[in-house]
Amino acid sequence: MAPFRPQSLSLPRLVRTVRRKLRQAIEWVWRQEGSHGQRARGLAAGVFMGCFPIFGFQTLLGVALASLVRGNHLLAAAGTWISNPITDIPMIWFNYQLGSLLLGPGRGWPGRLTLHHETLRQLGWDFTSRLLLGSAVVGVVAATLSGFLCLRWLERRQRAS
Repeated sequence: MAPFRPQSLSLPRLVRTVRRKLRQAIEWVWRQEGSHGQRARGLAAGVFMGCFPIFGFQTLLGVALASLVRGNHLLAAAGTWISNPITDIPMIWFNYQLGSLLLGPGRGWPGRLTLHHETLRQLGWDFTSRLLLGSAVVGVVAATLSGFLCLRWLERRQRAS
């Protein structure tokens, strides 16, 4: 019996697949309801909330924030995907480091395993304050950039059609 070999994608085929998926995602953004500003505000609200380590509540809070700024709710939910299983630990680490830079050094990074087994409350205010400050700064920057780029792209796309 021949050994099982999973079908692998060649690099050019993988690049084409990724480009196609990205194009589909961009088209999905274009088809959302609301004005350009509403769509951009919704995406920005979701990206902002996605920068915080509030697992399980990011989408709910992103949609709530989109309601406050009169943004598109579906794009807010999608914007929270900036935080996902691949980006969680690097984003938390970066946000903590930025918070430590702004507030001064704390007790230090607790490590990946500790983050999975302890809650933020158990890590204490020393860790949590640095993480939340860093998350807020990164969230404001990322939300501003994503909202601005989305708005510019939507306006440019409208002019081209």
